[in-house]
Amino acid sequence: MTERDTGPIRARLERMRAELLADRENLPVSEDAEVADYGPGQHYADDGTNTFIRARNQALHGNADDLVDRIDAALARLDEGTYGVCERCGRPIAEERLEALPYATTCIECARAIAEENAGRA
Repeated sequence: MTERDTGPIRARLERMRAELLADRENLPVSEDAEVADYGPGQHYADDGTNTFIRARNQALHGNADDLVDRIDAALARLDEGTYGVCERCGRPIAEERLEALPYATTCIECARAIAEENAGRA
């Protein structure tokens, strides 16, 4: 890929990264001071709702962090000239797959094989 080819890909990845970080910052995760409001004086259903929301937001933070890491790795592959090459078999990753999942590291065949291997371990 030439720099001209990678420009739109880089722009898309950087835009996705910025959106994830902005979304992550807008998800409140209760701090210790807020957790002190739980318990006596609160209705147990309110405590349960607050606990659920805090756990959900923590999970969403973790997911956003994971995706940012994957995007950063894709940007590094662009810099190295290895973007779009399957890390498992070395063949090109289909453009359709990269369009759907621009931080993909494997071709669809290898992704299926990995999923089958992981399913066999469960």
